[in-house]
Amino acid sequence: MRLIELKPLSPFAAEASGIDLREPLSPAQVKAVEDAMDQHAVLVFRNQPLTQGQQIAFAKALGPLDMGLRKLKGGPHRFEYAELADISNVKADGEVADRQHAKIVGNVANQLWHSDSSFQKPRAKYSMLSAVTVPGFGGETEFADLRMAYDALPDWRKKQIEGLEAVHYALHSRFLLGDTQYTEEQRQAIPPASWPLVQVDPRSGRKILFVGIHACEVEGMTVAEGRMLLLDLLEHATQREFIYRHHWQVGDLVMWDNTATVHRGRWFDFAERRELRRATTEEVVPA
Repeated sequence: MRLIELKPLSPFAAEASGIDLREPLSPAQVKAVEDAMDQHAVLVFRNQPLTQGQQIAFAKALGPLDMGLRKLKGGPHRFEYAELADISNVKADGEVADRQHAKIVGNVANQLWHSDSSFQKPRAKYSMLSAVTVPGFGGETEFADLRMAYDALPDWRKKQIEGLEAVHYALHSRFLLGDTQYTEEQRQAIPPASWPLVQVDPRSGRKILFVGIHACEVEGMTVAEGRMLLLDLLEHATQREFIYRHHWQVGDLVMWDNTATVHRGRWFDFAERRELRRATTEEVVPA
């Protein structure tokens, strides 16, 4: 008997069933989830309305938790657990934020292709996003497979980028959007992290084109040339044939691999409430 049932979703993601995420996972179930992630990189669990505690417990079963930008910003938080990221347009007092509020800047930044916490070491491994309230229109999340993207690179490009490293900085995407109201302490709170453009997944053995909007320069290149290369690579990686678009339903839990994919949120009316909670694990490098 299989511990998890998988229904492929074009072109790489899968809908997963057979496991109740509200209950503690056995070691065999944890391995089944990890094996499915190695294959698909994005898993969709339907009808799994989790409490905050259940979501934290599920994430902890898969690795140590990541705080991400909470390390930098702090401030008021709506949730019982600091490790839960509030992916919403809702303020700490429970009201929908107006368009000038910092929450809206965060929602806009989420519309850029990115990998969670690629700007730090250790970076994020698995993200688990739970849908609490969804808008009537828009607000989908798209995922692009960076393994498919590498495989589709022409040979000359593979040779060009082999051995190159990109610098990822936490606030680079915010600066692009004109969000510059940060103290020097906040700007330095998370030092930039460098990652190879070409990586090999230690579990699946597949090569990955590791790009995203947090990458701001390429070591050994001028800033202009490096950023142009990064833009070209990101454009290549996010072609339609490499993308799965998820249409949210309340109770969905979507899980993805931040090394093998990049993702972005799509437009929705910021006057309409949208609430999702994210738990994220840190990458654990094999000995």
